[in-house]
Amino acid sequence: MKRTHEVWLGYVFWIFGFMGMHRFYYGKKISGAIWALTLGLLGIGWLIDLFLIPSMQREAETRYPVVSNDYTVAWILQSFLGVLGLHRFYLGKWISGLVWLFTGGLFGIGWIYDFFTLNEQIVERG
Repeated sequence: MKRTHEVWLGYVFWIFGFMGMHRFYYGKKISGAIWALTLGLLGIGWLIDLFLIPSMQREAETRYPVVSNDYTVAWILQSFLGVLGLHRFYLGKWISGLVWLFTGGLFGIGWIYDFFTLNEQIVERG
């Protein structure tokens, strides 16, 4: 069975968890923003999440459908090369991909926006 969200990638993003990346990946937008603004609740929430990642993954599996685009690929591109728009090219959004490429992810604001909306963009593009 094809998975939508992987546990191993959640742990990779957890390493950067004080920025909330793992929470955004699993579709937890509000807590992801809180983690980003408070450095993972001053590190305490970040450490607790080490044990919560498997349950976050199971919840994301039920929330997001399996589609032709791979969530893992899109999230890796967004997280590490998002200011270049590579995740948008991957999803077939060529115009906004070019805009991201030439403006540094629309001056960083679009890159941050994509953390909040990438799961939905993947579902929308199928």
